[in-house]
Amino acid sequence: MSENILELRKEIDSTDEQIVALLKKRMDVSCRIAEYKKENGMKVFDPRRERELLLRVSELAGEEHESEARVLFSLLMELSRSRQNRITLPQSRYEEILKTAVKDTQPLFPERASVACQGTEGAFAQLACEKLFPLPDIMYCNSFESVFAAVDKGLCRYGVIPLENSTAGSVNHVYDLMIKNHFYIVRSTRLQVNHNLLVKPGTKLSDVKEVISHEQALNQCSRFLSQLKGVKLTACANTAVAAQTLAESDRSDLAAVSSAGCASLYGLETLEQNVQNGFGNFTRFICISKKPEIYPGADRTSLMLVLPHRPGALYRVMARFYAHNINVIKLESRPIPERDFEFMFYFDINASVYSPALTQLICELESDLEQFTYLGSYSEIV
Repeated sequence: MSENILELRKEIDSTDEQIVALLKKRMDVSCRIAEYKKENGMKVFDPRRERELLLRVSELAGEEHESEARVLFSLLMELSRSRQNRITLPQSRYEEILKTAVKDTQPLFPERASVACQGTEGAFAQLACEKLFPLPDIMYCNSFESVFAAVDKGLCRYGVIPLENSTAGSVNHVYDLMIKNHFYIVRSTRLQVNHNLLVKPGTKLSDVKEVISHEQALNQCSRFLSQLKGVKLTACANTAVAAQTLAESDRSDLAAVSSAGCASLYGLETLEQNVQNGFGNFTRFICISKKPEIYPGADRTSLMLVLPHRPGALYRVMARFYAHNINVIKLESRPIPERDFEFMFYFDINASVYSPALTQLICELESDLEQFTYLGSYSEIV
C-alpha cells in the first residue's frame, strides 16, 4: 500500500522548517565572517575554501545525491557571498555615477538634439532618430566608427546605431566598437523593417545581375535573394546608400534592397515588396551619449563583462542575478579582438534604476570581475 500523500507532505513541511532554521543560522554566521574579513582586509571570495566545501558536501551526500548537493551549495555560497559583499564592499565607482546621473538628468527626454547616425537620407537609422527625437538635427556619417567619433568629439550630443535585428541577429561590429569606446546608452527603440527590391524605372527582374545593400539587409532577405540565380550580392554601407548609389548609376542591371521611402526619395521603382524573410522583422537601435543620462522610469540596464576562461565563470555571474531577483532579458557573447580565448559578455537586465538590488549587483560585479563596464540605465520606446 502506498504511503498517504498528506503524511508525506507533512514530513516535507517539517524538513523545510529545519532547512529554513539552518539557513538563517548559516547566514548569521556568514555575516559575522564578513565583519572579520572587513576588519582584517580579507577578500570575500576564497576559491580554495569553496572548493574544499564542495568536496566535503559531495562526500557527505554520497554518489546518489552528489550532483544535487553541489548545485544547492553552489547557490548557497553565492547567496552568502552576496550578503558578505553588502558588509565589506566600499561604494562602487559606478554606484556614484548612477546616483549622480539620476540626480543631474532633466526629467524629460529632449525633443530637439544633435544626433549622429550612419548612412544618408532615407536610412532606417534616420527613422529611428525621428522616433526617438521629434525634432532631431541629424548628422550623417559614413561608418559606425564615425558615429562614435562624432559623439566623442562633441560634434553631436547623441549617436543612434543599430544593435540587433530579430532576423539576422546582432550587429557584431557595433559590439566590437562598444568594447573599444566607453559611451552610455540613454534610450533604445525598436523599428519594424520592411525591405523592398528597388530598381531604376523600366528594369525587369530578369535584367538584374547584381543586388546591393547593407550586409544585415542582405542577410534579412536571404530567402528571396537565394531564388535569384546567378545574381551577385554586394554589401555597402547602408540601405539608403544602396538606393542612392543605384539612382546615381547608369546601369540597368543593378538593384538595391532598401525601404519604400527611399524609392520615393531617389526616384526608383519597387520591383518586389516586403522581400525580408519574415514580417516580424525588427531592428533595435540604441541612443548613446558621452555622459551618463538616466531619465525617470528607466527599467533596463546594459552591462559588459569580461570573464575568466574557466569552468563555472558564467554560472557565478548568473547566480548573482538570481540571488538579487533580477531578470536577464538578453545575453550575448563576443570574442575579444586580439585576445585569444577571451570573451566579452553583454547583458541587458530588467530592473528599476531605483532598485537597491541593482546598485548592490553593480557593486559586486565591479569588485569581483577582471573587467566590468556599466553601459547605462534607460527606457525602450516601442
